[in-house]
Amino acid sequence: MCRATQARARAYEVVDEAVTGRHNNFWDPRKQAAPEPTLAETNQKSQQGYALQDKRKVYKVDLSPDPKEVAAMEARRNQEKERQSQIFNVRTRLMGMDVEALNSQVEKQKLREATERRKEAAYGTNQVQYDLVAQLLDKEQAERTRRLAKKVQEYREQKQQLKNRCEFELWDPHQLQNEFPAHLSDIGPHCGPASLQWFSGEDLYRATCLRMQQEQFRYSLERQLQEQQQAKADEKCADMLSDQLRLAMDMRATQLAKLEESCRMAMMSAMANANKAQAAELAERQHCEHQCEQEANLMEIQNQITRDLLTENPQVAQHPMAPHWVLPYCWKGRII
Repeated sequence: MCRATQARARAYEVVDEAVTGRHNNFWDPRKQAAPEPTLAETNQKSQQGYALQDKRKVYKVDLSPDPKEVAAMEARRNQEKERQSQIFNVRTRLMGMDVEALNSQVEKQKLREATERRKEAAYGTNQVQYDLVAQLLDKEQAERTRRLAKKVQEYREQKQQLKNRCEFELWDPHQLQNEFPAHLSDIGPHCGPASLQWFSGEDLYRATCLRMQQEQFRYSLERQLQEQQQAKADEKCADMLSDQLRLAMDMRATQLAKLEESCRMAMMSAMANANKAQAAELAERQHCEHQCEQEANLMEIQNQITRDLLTENPQVAQHPMAPHWVLPYCWKGRII
């Protein structure tokens, strides 16, 4: 027996004796003799005991243990018992490295990393979709803000001109010049009956008024047409963007589905190949074992048939020192 085997066996015996209490030299800290206390220490401990008893009498409170602490203590106690059983049990104790546990840890780590990679890929896909939607919403908001600013500016230019303000008359530089104009129209308020500036049936500004009305009508019509065309263009652009977004999302979903299907098929193919290889290896090993066993059996049968015991070779039964002596144990059916 080698030295390593002897040392391992001796270690097992020491552990077993320590567990069962049969080892007399096993050191136990609870059995160590404590030093004898002095007289001063005894008096001090007695005074502390009396003070503690007085406090207990004054502050006597029945406190129930915390269930969480009790559960935690019980869990620690069970964990310690399980650890001791794994260490001191000779049948289940393992010397060296646990290859199966390490392999299981490696497999769990690989599975966790693959799950994290799939989560990151899904998160990236969702993030791309969210970015596209956010860009579309930002464009729509910018376009809406631009149109609103344009309308506000047009309203200010048309309805909030400087000459139309209430306080314009207070600081108008041409107020005195325009107060009594030379001639505004034929029905000016400063012209009296003797002025003879206007007669019944006359309208000198009729053509101008008609022309202004036509221009105003044409301007309003062109503006309405422009607004309608702009609204149609905006609606068409929004529809086109929504169609493009929907098409991109559908294409992305199709690509992801194809990628997932290809990955699944590759995994299934790899698993099938691995299973076939394992089955072929097992069949080959079984065939080799069977062939070896058959060869061994044939060899054993050949040896049994051709050996001297069954053939009863008389040369084998002769004594090497005395040829005339016969060895009876070399003959079949003789037991000595």
